[in-house]
Amino acid sequence: MFSGERPVVWLEESLSIAARRVWAKSDYYSDDWLPLWRHMADSGSVAGLIWDEWLPRRVKEIIAESLPGEQDDARLLAVWLATSHDIGKATPAFACQVDGLADKMRDAGLKMPLQKQMSDRNMARHGLAGQVLLQQWLVERFGWARSATLQFAVVVGGHHGVAPDASAVREVNVRPQLLRTPGCEAVWQGVQDELLDACASACGVEERLVAWRTVKLSQPAQVLLSALVIVADWIASNKDLFPYFPDAAGVGDEERVAAAWAGLNLPAPWRPQEPECTPEELFASRFPLPAGAKPRPVQEQAVSAALAMKSPGLMVIEAPMGEGKTEAALAVAEIFAARSGAGGMFIALPTMATGNAMFPRLLDWIGRVPGTGDGDQSVFLAHSKAALNEDFVELMRRGRHRLSSVDQDGAPAKEKRTLSAELIAHQWLVGRKKGMLASFSVGTIDQLLFMGLKSRHLALRHLALAGKVVVIDEAHAYDTYMNTYLDQVLGWLGAYGVPVIVLSATLPARRRRDLVAAYVGAGGQDVGPEPEGYPLLTTVEPGRAASSRVVAASGRGTAVQVERLDDDLDVLADRLDTELTDEGCVLVIRNTVKRVLATAAHLRKRFGEDAVTVAHAQFVDLDRADKDADLLRRFGPPGKGTARPDKRHIVVASQVAEQSLDIDFDLLVTDLAPIDLMLQRMGRLHRHQRGAGQIDRPPRLRTARCLITGADWAASPPEPDSGTCMVYRRWAPLRAAAVLEPFLSGTAASGTVVRLPDDINPLVQAAYGESRVGPDAWQDALGQAWQEEEIHRARQRQEAETFRLGGVGKPGRSLLGWVQAGVGDADDTPAGRAQVRDIRETLEVLVVQRDSAGVLRTLPRLSKNRGGLELPTHTAPDSRVARIVAACGLRLPFVFSIPSVLDEAIAELEKLYVEAWQTPESPWLAGELVLVLDENCQTRLAGYALSYSHLDGLEVTRVD
Repeated sequence: MFSGERPVVWLEESLSIAARRVWAKSDYYSDDWLPLWRHMADSGSVAGLIWDEWLPRRVKEIIAESLPGEQDDARLLAVWLATSHDIGKATPAFACQVDGLADKMRDAGLKMPLQKQMSDRNMARHGLAGQVLLQQWLVERFGWARSATLQFAVVVGGHHGVAPDASAVREVNVRPQLLRTPGCEAVWQGVQDELLDACASACGVEERLVAWRTVKLSQPAQVLLSALVIVADWIASNKDLFPYFPDAAGVGDEERVAAAWAGLNLPAPWRPQEPECTPEELFASRFPLPAGAKPRPVQEQAVSAALAMKSPGLMVIEAPMGEGKTEAALAVAEIFAARSGAGGMFIALPTMATGNAMFPRLLDWIGRVPGTGDGDQSVFLAHSKAALNEDFVELMRRGRHRLSSVDQDGAPAKEKRTLSAELIAHQWLVGRKKGMLASFSVGTIDQLLFMGLKSRHLALRHLALAGKVVVIDEAHAYDTYMNTYLDQVLGWLGAYGVPVIVLSATLPARRRRDLVAAYVGAGGQDVGPEPEGYPLLTTVEPGRAASSRVVAASGRGTAVQVERLDDDLDVLADRLDTELTDEGCVLVIRNTVKRVLATAAHLRKRFGEDAVTVAHAQFVDLDRADKDADLLRRFGPPGKGTARPDKRHIVVASQVAEQSLDIDFDLLVTDLAPIDLMLQRMGRLHRHQRGAGQIDRPPRLRTARCLITGADWAASPPEPDSGTCMVYRRWAPLRAAAVLEPFLSGTAASGTVVRLPDDINPLVQAAYGESRVGPDAWQDALGQAWQEEEIHRARQRQEAETFRLGGVGKPGRSLLGWVQAGVGDADDTPAGRAQVRDIRETLEVLVVQRDSAGVLRTLPRLSKNRGGLELPTHTAPDSRVARIVAACGLRLPFVFSIPSVLDEAIAELEKLYVEAWQTPESPWLAGELVLVLDENCQTRLAGYALSYSHLDGLEVTRVD
């Protein structure tokens, strides 16, 4: 009998010969195999250990809420479902696959056709077959209503990642011969019932199965049970942990399971403790504040609001750039986690670059939080280039260990591990589908949006997030398509009771209300009155109306003088020549890479090569990381090892300089853009105090000024650059011009001065609101732009619906067809990201160079002696060199996403096929497309000329 925390145990001798001969797994390269009864016991035992030692408290509570016996019932149910999950393998459709093992079953009376005689056997895959058999058993043995069985049995049906749909169930029901061979039905059913009886007895659920007949299991509970069974099955299926026969023969259940669990060595979840100190003391202990510094008002008020909430829910923090919203979110997350029973945290950011910047900050915070040092804490960087991040790679190296198994004598094998660390990227938790299960993770917003995408193993992503606190940064940065997914995800997070913290400096009121309504869900909870004021904290507790409080500003402020600048490169150069008479640091932000490169080339002619730096997204990964580091080193906060140029310098950048980089300039030139992004850009202007009254800045630049260009200002209304319209369309830039018009014309109350943060909220709400803005002569054009915008948004919403997950169903409604008509696997790949972003699939390449002698090499001028290394073509490069090549990934620009161009480009790239690189020994390079540049770092691809430089990145021009 199953009792307490002991493994699921049954005596082999208690089973019939036929039941003992049903097989679950076989080794293709040997005669080793694993009986079904043994795999069932292994899976159930693992599920019990997962429940006891790994699941966060909140996940257990969600499952328990639906059951009469609460936590005790929840554990029994999880273990029983995991033990029973593979009953569908006791069918002819599955067993016929391996002739030798099928013959042993035939000898025991389980007759079945040969595999080639069962052409339709895939209609009864073992998960689906198990669901049907379990339903029949519950009806016949325990008197369940058939409709009530499905909410439990669907967990078995979906244990390979996709819950069956109604049509699949119909197909197997009209093919009973796939479940029991005709003429031998009684023998097959006898074995199936015998195994299910043994599962129930071993797990001690016979009496509970009577009590559960009237249970209405919530859909969140069904999802989490499905995920738990998947994880238990994956662990129990690992041959290193659970050896097959003959090695497993004679090994006791307890020894086998204990050795396997010790070998897996899963880090326990975070068990947070609620801070027992003042907000000021909390911030002093968690963040390295300067001597005498105190938390800013928004930070103190966020903590106070979190402490005042009886039950953690949603918190939206709206505050200016540089006010410490991230630190506020981490402090609130610690409180929310302790009160909700969360076992970790996920921080979602707009891009890989912002994720990389956040990762070391998270690690630093974890190191200061009490309770995280009690044992290893699993950490994950969740994006497709994570394995190239040096901080994450170091954690993987420290956390790597060999999974131990069981020797033939039953003694645990010697475990081989590197030195343990408090923070580790655990080997088992870094797989593409398992990484988000780590306790702490940072990643792109895609990883969160995937929770709302119909895809294989979606339950795992729900399990990963249901037990965490979720932080969503830069919430204003997502378009209608992405927000359609985000709103659905928030509904599921609300149903799970996941605390969510949303951060933004420039959030439209309508979008704030949408976020609150999405989290509240279909329950009709009051979203509260529309708040006014800024900075603003909005909180939502389960079952209560949303409430908001205006927070005092920190006193930090910047008065930014704004003015128009003609969109002419000579005009720009002349103006900068005037402004930089002595010295000074200027940031020029363009809306397209094409404009960045054209501007930089023109300014270099006037100011010299060394006076101009370029930054945009079309650099290879290594150069992009070096660019970010260089910007921080030269233009970051004072007193942090920065080496600010002592002469005039101009940085020409795309939107990469808009967010998450703590950089500070004396003068800003920006293309016209949506108002929230314009204000983000202004946040890079006089961001830090440089001497009293900014006296350490050049005399002409001690007043913050923003020159707005990228538009034809003589037109009425102004006509944005064509590239701007391609990126942002017309409505948002025109509304930005309209709300800025009083400042640009000097008719605002403050003249030409935009005051940050005072004017942030009024400008954002006016630009994205429904009120009339701008001169009368602009209204027809603004109206036409809005009609175009509405059509675009409607298209985005409609297209997002195609693969978007439905909302949370009523308790008792099963997950049957939950992800029907989904996308299959959804990973952080170009194809995966295209599902949750309104983008075409992009083409990504690894960039190398062929020198004049025909030798392949890594790109020249890579930092840290990584440039110009020879790449062998008869063998795979060693791991270090291969990793350097992998770190030279580059996403080609939009033009290569056009289907005809994409197909032509792929065909040309596939001509360079280095066979020696396409092996398991070369995981960094296998299957990747390689772009080969000549000795001048140039090439042609699909009718375009490509040129790459360490200074300017990729430049693409059409070849006539």
